[in-house]
Amino acid sequence: TAGTAQVRQELSAETTEGMGISINCSHPDVQGTANIQWYRQLSDQAPHHIVTGFTGNKPVPDPPGRLSVAADRRSSVLWIARPRRGDAAVYYCAV
Repeated sequence: TAGTAQVRQELSAETTEGMGISINCSHPDVQGTANIQWYRQLSDQAPHHIVTGFTGNKPVPDPPGRLSVAADRRSSVLWIARPRRGDAAVYYCAV
């Protein structure tokens, strides 16, 4: 997080291979022009930036899906369209 912005995420989420999944993030204290960032951390690797958003919907190329940021920017959802076994990771949102 940047400054005093706080983020909250679910502790875990599960799906079966090929079944889309939504990962929710709450960032109620977002201020100004701060962007919402999402990262993916695969096992034994450093976190890797996957998408940045401000408001609205934005395609995510890898893993294929979409980032949706609420109009008030207090929450966002990372949707992974057809997760594969290799997409199993820790997903982080940040402000």
